[in-house]
Amino acid sequence: MESLLNLKTGRLTPGQVDLILRTLPVDISFVDQSDTVVYYSEKKRIFTRVPAVIGRKVQNCHPAKSVGIVEKILKAFKSGEKETAEFWLETEGRFIHIRYFAVRDEAGKYMGCLEVSQDVTEIRQLTGQHRLLDWE
Repeated sequence: MESLLNLKTGRLTPGQVDLILRTLPVDISFVDQSDTVVYYSEKKRIFTRVPAVIGRKVQNCHPAKSVGIVEKILKAFKSGEKETAEFWLETEGRFIHIRYFAVRDEAGKYMGCLEVSQDVTEIRQLTGQHRLLDWE
Protein backbone atom coordinates (compact mmCIF):
# COMPACT_ATOMS: atom_id res chain seq x y z
CA MET A 1 0.00 0.00 0.00
CA GLU A 2 1.30 3.41 -0.98
CA SER A 3 1.94 5.80 1.91
CA LEU A 4 -0.12 8.96 2.19
CA LEU A 5 1.19 12.51 1.91
CA ASN A 6 -0.41 14.67 4.58
CA LEU A 7 -1.31 17.90 2.83
CA LYS A 8 -2.84 21.02 4.33
CA THR A 9 -6.33 20.15 3.05
CA GLY A 10 -6.28 16.37 2.74
CA ARG A 11 -4.21 13.28 2.12
CA LEU A 12 -3.11 11.78 -1.18
CA THR A 13 -0.78 9.01 -2.23
CA PRO A 14 2.30 10.02 -4.24
CA GLY A 15 0.71 8.14 -7.17
CA GLN A 16 -2.45 10.25 -6.92
CA VAL A 17 -0.39 13.45 -6.79
CA ASP A 18 1.48 12.35 -9.93
CA LEU A 19 -1.76 11.55 -11.75
CA ILE A 20 -3.30 14.89 -10.76
CA LEU A 21 -0.25 16.85 -11.93
CA ARG A 22 -0.22 14.97 -15.25
CA THR A 23 -3.96 15.58 -15.73
CA LEU A 24 -4.01 19.34 -15.11
CA PRO A 25 -4.49 21.26 -18.38
CA VAL A 26 -1.28 23.21 -17.80
CA ASP A 27 2.46 22.62 -18.06
CA ILE A 28 4.18 22.95 -14.69
CA SER A 29 7.86 23.29 -13.87
CA PHE A 30 9.37 23.84 -10.43
CA VAL A 31 12.76 25.38 -9.68
CA ASP A 32 13.96 25.15 -6.08
CA GLN A 33 15.45 27.95 -3.95
CA SER A 34 18.92 27.30 -5.38
CA ASP A 35 17.64 27.79 -8.98
CA THR A 36 17.80 24.07 -9.77
CA VAL A 37 15.10 22.48 -11.92
CA VAL A 38 13.62 19.71 -9.78
CA TYR A 39 10.30 18.93 -11.50
CA TYR A 40 8.30 19.31 -14.67
CA SER A 41 4.91 17.84 -15.49
CA GLU A 42 4.94 14.96 -17.91
CA LYS A 43 2.50 15.39 -20.77
CA LYS A 44 2.42 16.82 -24.25
CA ARG A 45 4.06 20.10 -23.34
CA ILE A 46 3.85 23.50 -24.98
CA PHE A 47 7.57 24.00 -24.37
CA THR A 48 9.44 20.71 -24.58
CA ARG A 49 11.32 19.46 -21.53
CA VAL A 50 13.65 16.49 -21.41
CA PRO A 51 14.66 14.51 -18.32
CA ALA A 52 18.19 15.93 -18.58
CA VAL A 53 16.94 19.33 -17.27
CA ILE A 54 16.32 17.82 -13.84
CA GLY A 55 19.21 18.87 -11.62
CA ARG A 56 20.36 21.66 -13.94
CA LYS A 57 20.40 25.36 -13.10
CA VAL A 58 17.37 27.00 -14.69
CA GLN A 59 19.60 29.66 -16.23
CA ASN A 60 21.19 26.91 -18.33
CA CYS A 61 17.79 25.83 -19.67
CA HIS A 62 16.98 29.09 -21.48
CA PRO A 63 18.36 30.77 -24.58
CA ALA A 64 21.11 33.29 -23.83
CA LYS A 65 18.81 36.20 -24.75
CA SER A 66 16.33 35.14 -22.01
CA VAL A 67 18.75 34.52 -19.13
CA GLY A 68 18.68 38.16 -18.00
CA ILE A 69 14.90 38.05 -17.67
CA VAL A 70 15.07 34.74 -15.77
CA GLU A 71 17.61 36.26 -13.38
CA LYS A 72 15.46 39.39 -12.89
CA ILE A 73 12.39 37.31 -12.02
CA LEU A 74 14.27 35.06 -9.58
CA LYS A 75 15.96 38.03 -7.89
CA ALA A 76 12.61 39.82 -7.42
CA PHE A 77 11.02 36.64 -6.04
CA LYS A 78 13.89 35.95 -3.63
CA SER A 79 13.91 39.52 -2.32
CA GLY A 80 10.14 39.52 -1.84
CA GLU A 81 9.75 42.45 -4.23
CA LYS A 82 7.44 40.44 -6.51
CA GLU A 83 5.26 37.35 -6.19
CA THR A 84 4.29 36.77 -9.84
CA ALA A 85 5.50 37.43 -13.37
CA GLU A 86 3.29 36.99 -16.40
CA PHE A 87 3.83 36.73 -20.14
CA TRP A 88 1.77 35.75 -23.15
CA LEU A 89 2.60 35.15 -26.77
CA GLU A 90 1.10 33.92 -29.99
CA THR A 91 2.85 31.11 -31.79
CA GLU A 92 1.70 28.85 -34.60
CA GLY A 93 -1.85 30.20 -34.30
CA ARG A 94 -2.04 29.44 -30.56
CA PHE A 95 -2.24 31.91 -27.64
CA ILE A 96 0.08 30.84 -24.81
CA HIS A 97 -0.18 32.24 -21.28
CA ILE A 98 2.90 31.82 -19.05
CA ARG A 99 2.96 32.65 -15.35
CA TYR A 100 5.68 32.40 -12.75
CA PHE A 101 4.89 32.27 -9.03
CA ALA A 102 7.17 32.66 -6.03
CA VAL A 103 6.63 29.64 -3.78
CA ARG A 104 7.00 30.40 -0.09
CA ASP A 105 6.71 28.36 3.08
CA GLU A 106 4.37 29.24 5.97
CA ALA A 107 6.93 31.72 7.33
CA GLY A 108 7.25 33.47 3.95
CA LYS A 109 10.68 32.05 3.15
CA TYR A 110 11.33 31.68 -0.58
CA MET A 111 11.33 27.98 -1.52
CA GLY A 112 11.36 28.20 -5.31
CA CYS A 113 9.63 29.26 -8.48
CA LEU A 114 6.63 27.60 -10.12
CA GLU A 115 6.18 28.07 -13.88
CA VAL A 116 2.70 27.44 -15.26
CA SER A 117 2.11 27.55 -19.03
CA GLN A 118 -1.26 27.07 -20.67
CA ASP A 119 -2.60 27.14 -24.20
CA VAL A 120 -5.62 29.42 -23.73
CA THR A 121 -6.61 29.72 -27.39
CA GLU A 122 -10.02 28.10 -26.90
CA ILE A 123 -10.63 29.74 -23.53
CA ARG A 124 -10.19 33.20 -25.06
CA GLN A 125 -13.01 32.45 -27.51
CA LEU A 126 -15.64 31.67 -24.85
CA THR A 127 -18.62 34.01 -24.65
CA GLY A 128 -21.90 34.10 -22.78
CA GLN A 129 -22.68 31.23 -20.42
CA HIS A 130 -22.70 27.46 -20.64
CA ARG A 131 -24.36 26.28 -17.47
CA LEU A 132 -25.62 22.84 -18.47
CA LEU A 133 -23.67 19.80 -19.59
CA ASP A 134 -23.98 19.27 -23.33
CA TRP A 135 -21.77 16.52 -24.69
CA GLU A 136 -23.51 16.40 -28.04
